[in-house]
Amino acid sequence: MKRFRKIHKLSTECTECTLGTEHHKPPCQVLTQVKKGCRCRIRRHNAHGAIRQRLLDLGFVPNAEVEMIRCATLGDPLEMRMGDYYVTLRKREADLIEVQMA
Repeated sequence: MKRFRKIHKLSTECTECTLGTEHHKPPCQVLTQVKKGCRCRIRRHNAHGAIRQRLLDLGFVPNAEVEMIRCATLGDPLEMRMGDYYVTLRKREADLIEVQMA
């Protein structure tokens, strides 16, 4: 008897991420680990002081959806889309933001 596996199709927007099945929640990661074209939701950020306030002012609040647009050649800065506007962050700031794949 042959056994068949259920094959999950990933969206055409995100060709590089390796999401699990629908029943398996993907682990949390930082924003710099999100691949180009993938979407994620912000869980929290670990920034303090002026950087924390800047991130909140830019819209990096819990449950906000972020799409990674592109990354510079050397990995810094990162360009993301939040809603209907684009934001560019330094890599050291993006390392402070914890996300969960959407």
